Amino acid sequence: MAEVREGVSLNTSPEVLGIEHSLDKPVYEKVKRLLDIILCLIAFPIGVVLVILAAIFIKIESKGSIFYSQERLGKSGKKFKLYKLRSMSIDAEKNGVQWAKRNDPRVTKVGKVIRKTRIDEIPQIWNILKGDMAIVGPRPEREVFYDKFENEGIPFRRRLLVTPGLTGLAQVNGGYDMSPEEKLEWDMVYMRERNFIMDMKIIFKTVTVVFTGSGAR
Repeated sequence: MAEVREGVSLNTSPEVLGIEHSLDKPVYEKVKRLLDIILCLIAFPIGVVLVILAAIFIKIESKGSIFYSQERLGKSGKKFKLYKLRSMSIDAEKNGVQWAKRNDPRVTKVGKVIRKTRIDEIPQIWNILKGDMAIVGPRPEREVFYDKFENEGIPFRRRLLVTPGLTGLAQVNGGYDMSPEEKLEWDMVYMRERNFIMDMKIIFKTVTVVFTGSGAR
């Protein structure tokens, strides 16, 4: 089983990319959905406190909305509104749509902190409760990036075969440091091997990042 660690060499062999046969896990999916709801309800009070504190600093630093919503693609290409705390300047895309990267100059000072600790993603608890997302899964992206990468020969739409997640194997093994190809490879490994043990390892590492910043990208 794939380890939740850094420095793993991945490949794009048919065994990794041909994951369709691994998608039929009805018991896993139902139990995972129930656990997602329970964990989100448990985390909600702490999440509210962190969001309020972050919102105060966001408002002090810059004008504009505290929250940010954006259309993303979910399972089977279903569109939904993803919610985040705003971590970039209000004119972040004045030069057009851009793929987020490490040390992105569009990120505000407060944004650097909330992105490093993943606090900016907390509003997605609502997306999880609604069923748009799961706690663990490939990160949802905008349709424009799916189209772009597919045109470049990267089979990025394979990620739409499962419910997207708040965090994932790619996020805890590199995140913003990864190219689209590397991110896809990690997501394919998760989709092929996903199970409760892997999910808990990813959640544990993500929680560690939120409270310590250790390992954040």
